Amino acid sequence: MIPLCVPNIDEKEMEMVREVLESGWVAHGPKNEQLERDFAEYIGTKHAITLNSCTSALQLAIQAQGLNGEIILPSFTFVASANSIVTAGCKPVFVDIDYDTCNIDPSKIEEKINDDTVGIMPVHYAGQSCEMDDIMDIAEKHHLVVIEDSAEAIGAEYGGKKTGSFGIGCFSFWATKNMTTGEGGMLTTDDDGLAEQVRTLRGHGISSTTWQRYKERRPWIREAILPGYNYRMSNILAAIGIVQLKKLDEMNEQRRKHAEYLNKRLDFEAIEIPVESKKCKHVYQMYTIKVKVDRAKFVLGLREKGIGASVHFDPPVHLNPYYMNLGYRKGDLPVTEKVSSSIVTLPMYPQLRREELDTIISSVEDVLSDVESKDP
Repeated sequence: MIPLCVPNIDEKEMEMVREVLESGWVAHGPKNEQLERDFAEYIGTKHAITLNSCTSALQLAIQAQGLNGEIILPSFTFVASANSIVTAGCKPVFVDIDYDTCNIDPSKIEEKINDDTVGIMPVHYAGQSCEMDDIMDIAEKHHLVVIEDSAEAIGAEYGGKKTGSFGIGCFSFWATKNMTTGEGGMLTTDDDGLAEQVRTLRGHGISSTTWQRYKERRPWIREAILPGYNYRMSNILAAIGIVQLKKLDEMNEQRRKHAEYLNKRLDFEAIEIPVESKKCKHVYQMYTIKVKVDRAKFVLGLREKGIGASVHFDPPVHLNPYYMNLGYRKGDLPVTEKVSSSIVTLPMYPQLRREELDTIISSVEDVLSDVESKDP
């Protein structure tokens, strides 16, 4: 069996976790501060704030700014992107995507902007940045906030600049991401006031952390200045993140090499391989193809052969029951719906061996032949 993804965890992460466990400080603590410093330096922002998930980062990016209105985003994303907008008290407005990159189509954004629009949430799909020059120009023209959903694009670049450094960056460290802490997220920003507000909201509305208070003369003083949440990442998970970040560029380079190998050999008429935009550095959090055969038969055929294929994302968010109740219908976003019905995710992770890549390729060829022979 070749699984869809396997986290790249070795003895270095285990040693770091052991250090934390032996210290006795397992809650939010000094490893969080270290990871935040390291991550901010890596992305190129003044602040990085550890959180328990990317979803929390997206929600706090909205709530900490007091936004109240409509936020434009693609529907071709995981439902968490839209859910964070709703839970933060705003309204998601979906626009269509570019067929080649599967990212939000900048040319569709302005037609959805009105007096109620407060922000744009570009979602960097599968490891490739959106067209950020166009998006930032639109945002500046209409005085809109940009919140980057960079869950799938840690280390990806646009014009030599890291995703998460254009607007407010929101990252995921879930198990399948380019770097992982098991669960966890990060918010990046250059705005001092926003950073302070997010830090306060993540810890019950208390402006100082437990670790900061521990070092003070009266550590028991805890005063809430806001009705906040418990969105903190533990010291244990942050320790894993410190090691993972050091390995990130090497892991991303392996993903790129694997993708290059697959791109050259998946030369079948019934398949469209990923497209990398000229200004982008794609880090292939997922390796996705589009198929021109019965997608369900194709995916199930691969899984029967031991290839952990899957689909990201079907249905698109606007066709989920909750969002259809808000008035969205099939046919509203034709490109999104076309991609959603044909996209397939193949296994992708740094540790894939050449023989496993060859097995994926031969299995794709075999299943395509089988499905095509049975299609009417």
